[in-house]
Amino acid sequence: MPLTIRLYLRVLPLVYCSGACSLITLLLLSVGPAYAGWVKVAVTDDLSVTVYANPDTIRRKEDTVKMWLLHDYKTVQTAIDVSYLSAKVKIEFDCSEERQRILTFTEYSGNMGRGKPVYTDPVEDEWEPITPDAISQTLWKIACKKK
Repeated sequence: MPLTIRLYLRVLPLVYCSGACSLITLLLLSVGPAYAGWVKVAVTDDLSVTVYANPDTIRRKEDTVKMWLLHDYKTVQTAIDVSYLSAKVKIEFDCSEERQRILTFTEYSGNMGRGKPVYTDPVEDEWEPITPDAISQTLWKIACKKK
């Protein structure tokens, strides 16, 4: 048997094995918690809520930016006979007019958007001005890339 064929038969199982190992490693590394994309952006002064943004969800169209936020509460919140520990919020910012509006939100029974969805509001809010020195201004700066 020629040398090249013998070498090929010896190397082929190693290539196959290393390819399979690489695939398994890649799959294991890509599995993470459900909140892997969330980046902490703000905490209220009383530490009762932490606000996270998901940079992967930022969508720009001219002067408007849409993105998903996550509000994670330390204690159970209650509204309209519903208790929740976190809420995912889709928000839109108008960068030139310095205003914002909520497009939709869902409240969850667990922290970090886990647990059962207990309430969803798909109705778009009216535009509101950005409040200076508040979390909304921090989020507007992130969305609109202002300093």
